[in-house]
Amino acid sequence: MTRVRASKAWVINGALVVLLAGAGFGIYQAFSPEPSSAQAQSRSTPVRRATVTETVSAAGTLASSYTGAANFATAGKVTSIDVKVGDVVSAGQKLATVDSTQAAKQLQVAKANLAVAQDGLDTAETAEATPATGQNSQNAQANAANNVTSAQAKLDQAELDVQTAQQALDNTVLYAPGAGTVTAINGTVGQQSSSGSSATSQSASGSGQGGQGSSSNSSSAASSSSSSSGFITITNLTGLVVDTSVAEIDVSKVKAGQKATVTLNALPDKPVQATVSSVNLTPTTSGSVVSYGAQLALTSPPDGLRPGQSASVVITVAEADNALSVPAAAVQTVGSTNLVTVQENGQNVTRQVQVGLRGESTVQITSGLTEGENVVLTATASTGTTGGTGRTGGGTGGFPGTGGTGGFPGGGQRGTGTGGGFGGRG
Repeated sequence: MTRVRASKAWVINGALVVLLAGAGFGIYQAFSPEPSSAQAQSRSTPVRRATVTETVSAAGTLASSYTGAANFATAGKVTSIDVKVGDVVSAGQKLATVDSTQAAKQLQVAKANLAVAQDGLDTAETAEATPATGQNSQNAQANAANNVTSAQAKLDQAELDVQTAQQALDNTVLYAPGAGTVTAINGTVGQQSSSGSSATSQSASGSGQGGQGSSSNSSSAASSSSSSSGFITITNLTGLVVDTSVAEIDVSKVKAGQKATVTLNALPDKPVQATVSSVNLTPTTSGSVVSYGAQLALTSPPDGLRPGQSASVVITVAEADNALSVPAAAVQTVGSTNLVTVQENGQNVTRQVQVGLRGESTVQITSGLTEGENVVLTATASTGTTGGTGRTGGGTGGFPGTGGTGGFPGGGQRGTGTGGGFGGRG
């Protein structure tokens, strides 16, 4: 009887030990990370003919192709403002006036002085033409000639004074230096406006190409009694351009005339076609980053755009039509050598190739492959919970996941994985 009880106790204890061991192993499995075992996977794809496009991407900002700052060139009290913000004006259109009373009086005085100077010259010329007699005839003749010269100088000065006074009177009226929309009025009727001058700019953010003012009462420097932007600011809201910066590593590829696509943050589903119009020759340095400003002209911009809106820019810098191409992940670059793995008679053979353009997902092959050959895409797929450098799966160079760097298209960054995965933007 004692043995039977002892045997039962051993059986029960053994069962408990097994259960506890099993539970412990389950807890360990549940709370310990799964081992990340990587296995080589591969697939093949034929060499095809396609269009390979090389692009350069950058951020941009909408800007006006023309901005004019109109300022009075004659000081005085503002007597009228003939436009309001939002009005569309043409070049030379009247915008505002200042009190012209003093300028009109100065012109009247200048004209009177001109008449006196003209009479003085007429008198001197008459005296010079009259023959002198007596012993001092020669001296008299010389004095008459000097009087004519002096009278002519006074007449010339009087004419300049009339021109200056007339210009001052004309400048009591402010004209539009160019066509566009009135975007700011920095003054009111009754305020005192100091003399300044109007200025224009061909690019709102400064592409290095400044325009010249076209106002009849302006010179080329900006000045204002109330704002450095001008008493009245005119902006061309229809001729918008895109100002962007190109990284120094890409600037040699970007040239005027190249096509581009502009995607506005406000209209992400409506990309706008554009053309590179200029690239700055001098750089802009911010910290250790060197870039070059560039300007793009929009081909057919949609309505409602405003200067200052943000955009992304993709410039097509090179394009090869009907080119032999392979996925970018098929090409492995070691130093200056480009290698691909080709299927030959059921075997994988490494072959050196020459490449041309490198697009986002494809690479142009200029020699070393023929159309129809199968190239091997080899990737490393992670079977664990950690996706390598991918976001949630796919691993470095992985096959379809939810986003591995270098993985087949699936939500990750562009393919740059060392495993040679077929890269794509998710």
